[in-house]
Amino acid sequence: MKIRQSLGFTLVEVMIVVAIIAILVAIAVPSYQAHIIKANRAAAAACLLEQVQFMERFYTTNLRYHQTTAGVAVVLPASAAGGPSGCGQDLAARYAFGFAAGEPTARTYIIQAVPTLLQNDTQCGTLSISNTGVKGESGTEDVRYCWK
Repeated sequence: MKIRQSLGFTLVEVMIVVAIIAILVAIAVPSYQAHIIKANRAAAAACLLEQVQFMERFYTTNLRYHQTTAGVAVVLPASAAGGPSGCGQDLAARYAFGFAAGEPTARTYIIQAVPTLLQNDTQCGTLSISNTGVKGESGTEDVRYCWK
């Protein structure tokens, strides 16, 4: 009597392994994407705080937010707005930093971080902060969730 040895895997065994891998990927990928969005949101919030510090130093020097004593309009620093160095450079593909429409004025400003299509942050949307420290968001979540 001859004993037959099995060489390789059957199609059923391969399909079971493929199904297990597909289930693991279906669970892991959305969780990973949510983590990346949350990490980028925290970095954008930190970048906005850096810009607030710049604006307060600007006000201390010029006694107004919108222009210098010589009449030159304020421009956010390149490092914060996506220039060659600083927080904005890392986030340039995911957030656009700048002033809200109609801002800044002599006594007020609102700085925004608007998510790009690459970020796709529907929970918090556009993050904003004003000269009085009021933090905002345009998404479906609470401000405390978006700014933690």
